[in-house]
Amino acid sequence: MSPVAVIAKIGTSSLTDGEGHVRREVVQKLCDEVAEVRARGRQVVVVTSGAIGAGLPALGFTDRPRDPRTLQAASAVGQSRLMAVYEQALAVHGLVAGQILLAPFDFFHRSQYLHARGTLERLLELGVVPIVNENDAVADDAIRFGDNDRIAALLAHLVGAERLVLLTDIPGLFTSDPRLDPDAEFIAEVHSITDEIPAIIGGAGTIKGSGGMVSKVAAARMAAYSGVTTVIAAADRPDVLRDALDEAAGVGTIVRPQARPLPARKLWIAFAVEPAGRIIVDAGARGALERDGRSLLAVGVRDAIGTFGRGDSVEVADQEGHAFARGLAAVSSEELASIVGVRSSDHPEGTPDEVIHRDELVLLS
Repeated sequence: MSPVAVIAKIGTSSLTDGEGHVRREVVQKLCDEVAEVRARGRQVVVVTSGAIGAGLPALGFTDRPRDPRTLQAASAVGQSRLMAVYEQALAVHGLVAGQILLAPFDFFHRSQYLHARGTLERLLELGVVPIVNENDAVADDAIRFGDNDRIAALLAHLVGAERLVLLTDIPGLFTSDPRLDPDAEFIAEVHSITDEIPAIIGGAGTIKGSGGMVSKVAAARMAAYSGVTTVIAAADRPDVLRDALDEAAGVGTIVRPQARPLPARKLWIAFAVEPAGRIIVDAGARGALERDGRSLLAVGVRDAIGTFGRGDSVEVADQEGHAFARGLAAVSSEELASIVGVRSSDHPEGTPDEVIHRDELVLLS
């Protein structure tokens, strides 16, 4: 099997028009470029949004509804319509599309992870272009990703891709929203995604989609921690996939990978789940976590913010408010409140010794 060069993700705002209909010319352009990369002996996996947007007009909706069940129904109707457009666009080049619908479970349980990877590898061996989407029609709203940017980042890790290309409706990251600020400056390259960047680039994107630049930054950060370079670029740029592979000048914002990649489960802990709360620790506890690789103990905890249960994702911050880690809580916020600052030997019976076990903790410093 040829190496996977690109995970190419395209969003709803780029794929659909103002009424939600799939823009066939956009899909054709993307598929033309996929074929070009394939002709160079490289593999491409496409991650596509647009199923809900494609399904709403077929069901008679002119505005996007808010209730999850209707959105899931629209996804079920729209997915086949979306895939038909991809099949026709790839057939022009003699290529076959293969649909894969994924959920978080497929990445974070080892048997499913290996099965998903095996399926993708076999499709690529057979010359198929995998077209991936989140399984919105049956996804549990409590555990679904909610956008395909993070799925694309996890796929990049899953198949060891060279590039994650996130295609959107603006040319990349700017110091502020270029649609609102004429003085916004383009950011050509990012070597370390800090907590400040999401604040610079703002919130969700268009009403048609579920992501926006914040989700793209989150995906780029995930990819960086898995050793993959990300390019955030405009979907309508000519030859964008080729230029992203070649890192052509001005192709988009290039986000460089970190030196020490994380395994898939720790990627999930760090980035795929929104924290349910925050745990404030003292300097001694931070040093034990960062320097010595210890578990977080209650004796080093100074406060807990939010309501969370055992197994929920939580953020870990120092007393100055700087978040430096994420992990899965071994105790609930209610349990933690009774043992803040207490040594493990003095915990009530049945309370875990660790607040967060080191195997469930990811340092983000």
